[in-house]
Amino acid sequence: MSHPVLALGAAAVTAAGSVWYLPALADLRAGADRPASRRTGAVACLSGWTTAAAVAVLLLLTDSWWPPCAAALAGATATTGLWTRAAIHRRRGAREAARLWAQLGWFGPPDRSRTAFVAVVLTGGLVAATTTTAVLWAHGQDTVPLWLTTAPPLTLVALSLALALTATRRTRHREHGAPVRPARQGSERHDVPG
Repeated sequence: MSHPVLALGAAAVTAAGSVWYLPALADLRAGADRPASRRTGAVACLSGWTTAAAVAVLLLLTDSWWPPCAAALAGATATTGLWTRAAIHRRRGAREAARLWAQLGWFGPPDRSRTAFVAVVLTGGLVAATTTTAVLWAHGQDTVPLWLTTAPPLTLVALSLALALTATRRTRHREHGAPVRPARQGSERHDVPG
């Protein structure tokens, strides 16, 4: 596949990604009004979409496969590191919230370990797919058919999505905020002495 066609595809995907990177920009502009985990997640989101845009530009500017593949690999690595850092911040915030809710005698927020697992699985699948694509395109661009270079990355993405969907089906979804306090028996009755 030629560089201009791939560049056009990457540019189209990047333009469509505005539903993710525009809210991320809003989170960054909000500054300290957003928690650290959300700001770091926004930086990770912007890093990923900037990588896609850079790959599109590099595909137009060079005839070689190495610069776009190197940019994709570097961007995927940076994005993965930022997502991991955001997950760590989110986990610390959840622990602190659980501690504060416990002090108030309320039930704490739900366990987020499955959410972190899903994020790691999806990110790992995408990084593995990007790396596999870069290696296959760099070494077999003229000798290997296109379907053979795209099949392994697509399989990795499909497997990571399937694993993530399996994990999320078991996760209970609850609203954010203060959990409902259990009612005590007899608290509804108000006996008025007569």
